Amino acid sequence: MILSRPQDLLSPFTSSLRSLPLLTTSPRHSLPFPLNHNRLPPLASSPLPLSTLVEQVADATDSDESFDFDASFESPDLKKMQVISSPSLEVRELEELPEQWRRTKLAWLCKELPAHKASMLVRILNAQRKWIRQEDLTYLAVHCMRIRENETAFRVYKWMMQQHWFRFDFALATKLADFLGRERKYLKCREIFDDIINQGRVPSESTFHVLIIAYLSSQGHGCLDEACSIYNRMIQLGGYKPQLSLHNSLFRALVSNTGGSSKKYLKQAEFIYHNLVTSELQIHKDIYGGLIWLHSYQDNIDKERIESLRSELQVAGFQESREVLVSILRACSKDGDVQEAERVWLKLIRCEGSLPSQAFVCKMGVYAKVGQPLKSLEIFRGMQEHLGSANVVAYHKIIEVLSKAQQIELAESLMGEFLESGLKPLGPSYIDLMDMYFSLDLHDKLESTFSQCLDKFRPNRTIYNIYLESLVKTGNIGKAEEVFNQMLSNDSIGVNTRSSNSILSGYLSNGEYAKAEKIHVLMRQKKYDVEPQLVEKLDYALSLSRKVVKKPVSLKLSMVQREILVGLLLAGLRIESDEERKNHAVHFVFSEKLDTHTILKRHIYDQYHEWLASSFKAIDGSDDIPCQFFTVSHSYFGFYADQFWPKGQAVIPKLIHRWLSPRVLAYWYMFGGYRTSSGDILLKVKGSEEGAERIVKALKAKSLDCKVKMKGRVLWLGFLGSNSTWLWETIEPYVLDDLRDFPDAGGKSLERVSETSFASRSDSDDAASDFSDHDYS
Repeated sequence: MILSRPQDLLSPFTSSLRSLPLLTTSPRHSLPFPLNHNRLPPLASSPLPLSTLVEQVADATDSDESFDFDASFESPDLKKMQVISSPSLEVRELEELPEQWRRTKLAWLCKELPAHKASMLVRILNAQRKWIRQEDLTYLAVHCMRIRENETAFRVYKWMMQQHWFRFDFALATKLADFLGRERKYLKCREIFDDIINQGRVPSESTFHVLIIAYLSSQGHGCLDEACSIYNRMIQLGGYKPQLSLHNSLFRALVSNTGGSSKKYLKQAEFIYHNLVTSELQIHKDIYGGLIWLHSYQDNIDKERIESLRSELQVAGFQESREVLVSILRACSKDGDVQEAERVWLKLIRCEGSLPSQAFVCKMGVYAKVGQPLKSLEIFRGMQEHLGSANVVAYHKIIEVLSKAQQIELAESLMGEFLESGLKPLGPSYIDLMDMYFSLDLHDKLESTFSQCLDKFRPNRTIYNIYLESLVKTGNIGKAEEVFNQMLSNDSIGVNTRSSNSILSGYLSNGEYAKAEKIHVLMRQKKYDVEPQLVEKLDYALSLSRKVVKKPVSLKLSMVQREILVGLLLAGLRIESDEERKNHAVHFVFSEKLDTHTILKRHIYDQYHEWLASSFKAIDGSDDIPCQFFTVSHSYFGFYADQFWPKGQAVIPKLIHRWLSPRVLAYWYMFGGYRTSSGDILLKVKGSEEGAERIVKALKAKSLDCKVKMKGRVLWLGFLGSNSTWLWETIEPYVLDDLRDFPDAGGKSLERVSETSFASRSDSDDAASDFSDHDYS
């Protein structure tokens, strides 16, 4: 029977329905019900996201390295996991129901519900309120899980929870959470997990286990932190003893990133190790090695703990691998332990294969720490002789060492070699040279070095700040003002507290109090702090114009800030509201895996600096900007929360056609867009397919055609052929200079999303398993 009208779907009382075959199964039984578990997608072992070409280049030049696991370190696989007990769920079968009409209606619902979207499913269930009971809905949910329609089962379960007669069913909630987790639907699995907690119950071990693996299998931002939180609650709240595979999987995820981003997980890694010991489980050698590796990246080295781990590694019968020895050498470079470094170096020489380049870099750091830069240079020359050449990290390190030691001729000579090698990036080494020239008052050389930077690459804000301070120090205020204005007008560079204080100092020292007052106004708008040594001079300057006391500057979004916000919201930026939805905070999240996001986050940080919560503001003069930061919670964002995040869900506003300006489209592209090798432009859409169609219609009214594509669970807008050219010409003036050459401005490399793939409306879930709706927010 084919029903074409919505009202037909709401009323199962038709003569033809009486002939519908009943959906019967075997007599009453307990779950696990006859589901083919082999058909379920296996749990992944916390895969790492694929790197783009830009990311590979960035990783090759990064001094941080991820921990190299041995091939014997196994990850959890669903087929290898031991069976974890869960509460049995008894369901009454259709044939056991005494009423024929009830069996008929339930059979009809079992057939119809999986075929419809959420809104229609709710309408159908609402029409059954007069007769449907919890037992009936439990059967519906179980039936949907049997046929792998877990999304439908979840919607039935959530609708059931909203009814006044609902009684919490722990077994049903557990089974549904487990099946959702097996499909990596961690958000829905977590929702049911929280429901169980809110009911005063402790989730079963299987729910904890499956939710942790679902988080680890996801690439979403913050999923690793959530996995750690659930793991800790599994042990502390549930009192469970996780399987060895789960311990190993979580530990591997903690040390799978570079050392700089993984070092914050040291306490969590130590907690996993403690649980392995107390549970008397087998400890793999890479657990010891991973812990030593994490310790070596800490700012304060715990030598006693590293020695303890080395002893435990040897007691367990393992030899110190090359990875462990390099980690120990890195720790020695932090505290200048030359004797231990030389002992480790001898062990590295005896290892099979050539010495790793990172070992040379760490050894250079050891002698630099004890004030022997020439010895570091000797090690660098030995690296060139042993490996045939030096890499970017080694050049950065030796130039940094010689610059800090103020070895001018040697530093300049090494910089010349670096330039001749053709390796990049050059920026860090130029910064070290300019810092040396500044501290030695060699301002002519500093200016010459700055000119070289302009010729060879696009200098960053740090380089501009050093040059600006040099101009102020030499009294060249006119040139300093020109440089500051250039920074202010260039969105890719921008100004910060350091540059503002530099030019303010110059104006005050030169007696240009009117200009100093204007800079002070800018600093108050951006909430930049005035350096203590300038406060007295600034107060005097302000007193001359009788403006000693000023009212606080009220926060208000500028037109540019509003347009940027809309563009980012379209790509998935989150707004979080309080319970009463009176105050709202914007949650900026950028991927640390993408160089493009590194550039964009600095610009966005500057644009909304005055709105940021104080806990997320960088230290004065520092360009180390976190990958995520919040604005203050404010009612001003209420309009955007109501339009884009009503009820905590991302939607496309009905009035979106009014806001699609070139700047909006540009920031949408930079945050969540991608340009293919053929020139087509793809934009990720955060919202429903219906909302995406609104955007298509609005752009078509501007003579700009695009197509909608569902890739897995992600919506994309595709601008193909001449439309992509037109779009690029529209947004190019607003795209940051440093991002114009990147193909994937804000998205990941999706080579399979091409013009041919936009021929169909969507891809199947199997074909699109590599794509997810996890964004950076």
